[in-house]
Amino acid sequence: MDPAVLPTHPSLAELLPGGGLRSGAAYSIGPSSSLLLSLMARPSREGAWCAAVGMPELGAEAAAALGVVLERLVLVPDPGSRWLGVVATLAEVMPVVAVRPTGRVAEAEASRFMARLRDRGATLLVQGVWPQTEASLQLGEPEWTGLGEGHGHLSSRAVTVTVQSRRSPVPRHARMLLPDQEGALAPLTVPAAAAVPMRAVG
Repeated sequence: MDPAVLPTHPSLAELLPGGGLRSGAAYSIGPSSSLLLSLMARPSREGAWCAAVGMPELGAEAAAALGVVLERLVLVPDPGSRWLGVVATLAEVMPVVAVRPTGRVAEAEASRFMARLRDRGATLLVQGVWPQTEASLQLGEPEWTGLGEGHGHLSSRAVTVTVQSRRSPVPRHARMLLPDQEGALAPLTVPAAAAVPMRAVG
């Protein structure tokens, strides 16, 4: 039997193998809190509890703007040196757990953890390196809009989301707004006007 799939934002689901977040699988996420929260948003809206471990800068306002239900979000800003044990404990009771590792995980340790994750049917989102992942998601080619010549306010950012899956040798790409003018994730259907290339991606 195939593992269950948690739904996520349609723009991201089109890129992910299986069309969503597989239960019992791990995903590697680039250093983007907005992308991470976008992945968690729909599961939380549909009743799934989510946790974020080791991300002290993760803000409730940004999470809410991206669609995360704060009543079902648990934050553990500083798990200490036993972060993996904290994540394992949370995965026992929460369908989606995100973590920013403070150290490398050995293959054998990751294998034991993934067996436990599959047993509980939880999904792991990792900001960083993880030995065994279903897919990796990265942001690139950011362009901000809304800034004129020396005036105006940055209102939205177009980015390219790339998903590399172990199930497919060919990466998938899509252009989308993250954030759009409302602070959320949205598909990019027309070229961004007055785009301003930016290097930093957050």
